[in-house]
Amino acid sequence: MMNSVPDGAGQKAEDRAEEVCTLATAYELLAFSFRYPGAELADAVASGEWAEAAAEVAGALGLALPQGWDAGLAAYAGQEPESLLHALRAEATRLFVGAPEPAVSPYEGVWRAADDGVQALLFVNPHSMAVERFMRSCGVGRPEGTNEPLDRIDAELELLQYLCMLDAGPAGAPEGAGPPEGGWAAARERFLEEHALAWMPRFADKVAEESREPFFRAAAGLLKATI
Repeated sequence: MMNSVPDGAGQKAEDRAEEVCTLATAYELLAFSFRYPGAELADAVASGEWAEAAAEVAGALGLALPQGWDAGLAAYAGQEPESLLHALRAEATRLFVGAPEPAVSPYEGVWRAADDGVQALLFVNPHSMAVERFMRSCGVGRPEGTNEPLDRIDAELELLQYLCMLDAGPAGAPEGAGPPEGGWAAARERFLEEHALAWMPRFADKVAEESREPFFRAAAGLLKATI
């Protein structure tokens, strides 16, 4: 007699995989939102596609978004994408690059160094190095030709997206990178507990407080609800 999986168990597995794939989509949208703005982002915001995608993902995951999280997004409707791109880039530069310092650091190591009461050094602080080791253990490295710390907000969100996809099954791990102890779901939970939850909610609050552009306030609200 052949062994079979009970229908209920199979349905639960399918439902879980679907939910994890939706979560991957949320992380993908967030990484896209906090990367340095490009023409694709400006087009999505001006057309309303970004707001629609954010609302759809939030609804599918049952997220508790802050009241008025999307206030002001409607003002972007019909705006020239080129003009909007200029505004978003100017605000992203003020928020995340700054001169001499950003209004909101996009690096985990900077936030964690402040918690530790020490000076933040990009790349060589223990938290940034721990993120890099974690990513390497999952088969992820720094893209060729780049020299950015891997504890940047969009890079960490991309990692969470990747771990969701490995957990749900649609993505294959790089050659030589097998599932860590406990599997890919456990790896994602570990990264959340050891890294993302230690700074991303505070990052989101600070972005919402500091941003002059409704888009970044909305993205911050979605980030906090998702994390």
